[in-house]
Amino acid sequence: MTMALRNAFLLLFSCILTISLSVSGRPATFLEDFRITWSDSHIRQIDGGRAIQLVLDQNSGCGFSSKRQYLFGRVSMKIKLIPGDSAGTVTAFYMNSDTDTVRDELDFEFLGNRSGQPYTVQTNIYAHGKGDREQRVNLWFDPAADFHTYTIMWNHHHIVFYVDQVPIRVYKNNEARNIPYPKLQPMGVYSTLWEADDWATRGGLEKIDWSKSPFLAYYKDFDIEGCPVPGPADCVSNPMNWWEGTAYQALNAMEARRYRWVRMNHMIYDYCTDRSRYPVTPPECMAGI
Repeated sequence: MTMALRNAFLLLFSCILTISLSVSGRPATFLEDFRITWSDSHIRQIDGGRAIQLVLDQNSGCGFSSKRQYLFGRVSMKIKLIPGDSAGTVTAFYMNSDTDTVRDELDFEFLGNRSGQPYTVQTNIYAHGKGDREQRVNLWFDPAADFHTYTIMWNHHHIVFYVDQVPIRVYKNNEARNIPYPKLQPMGVYSTLWEADDWATRGGLEKIDWSKSPFLAYYKDFDIEGCPVPGPADCVSNPMNWWEGTAYQALNAMEARRYRWVRMNHMIYDYCTDRSRYPVTPPECMAGI
């Protein structure tokens, strides 16, 4: 091996090592990346910690969070939701800056249903302390029959919520139009299972039936790929971060078709078109995808 070739190899190895140390990401066991934050007796590890069961009963719900916060990246989990009559329950998977006054948050909230009715997923986005951006989609499959993958992609260009690789929500970075976008505060990854029958199912008309408890949800394949905070200061601006690449700066043609299909066939509520709440259409609603 020539000296020039050896030096090139060492440089490449150094770059790969730097990237691997700067970017957290891999399918992990629960305790590698997460900790229980609420009612440890209601979270049970399965399969050596590669999966967990969340329990809601009349005594308590439960919750967990990531051990670290992250600034940009992708977070995904496979979740199997509560089967049967789950009215009045909420299973949530979200990112949150854990700041009281100026909160950033990206929410998946799965709203329980009466047996035979579709499961509804509500998404919401808080940017610079402003939320109230709810959208609701009826899922086109039974999310309690098997595991499905739920993903939040967050980069400098947009935020995308995916269900099994199908985008159901896009929020673009339109700071140039003075529309707030979360980019300064790192966020942790959270999940909770709790009772919310005052609003969760048909606006609170359907109450929880405690005779059906315990209510059980299952999680596995925990995957966080992002810049950990605290961590290397240059990670967020590193051009080698795959989630900032050209392919992830906008939906591709197939994703755009799937996104339109969801909105046309499965969206049941969009704050953008709720004139009772917003007589003037919020500016981010006119940004497109």
